[in-house]
Amino acid sequence: MTEERRAKDGQEGPGLEEAFEQIERLLEKLGDREVSLEESFRLYQEGMELLKLCSDRIDRVEKRMLQIDEEGQTHEFF
Repeated sequence: MTEERRAKDGQEGPGLEEAFEQIERLLEKLGDREVSLEESFRLYQEGMELLKLCSDRIDRVEKRMLQIDEEGQTHEFF
């Protein structure tokens, strides 16, 4: 999703795929023994913020999902 589309949807920050990629990079950095304790804590906090963003976006998508029955009618999916 482009920045323009996210802005129209009321979303700020990276898209879901991009956020997961950022989390992967953070995990790689956290695995580096040369990273200081302070930097590790900062990376951890950043990762937790990204996870919350991902969780919120997934919740929002789940709420908008619709189920289509045999007759082509749509119903909210719970």
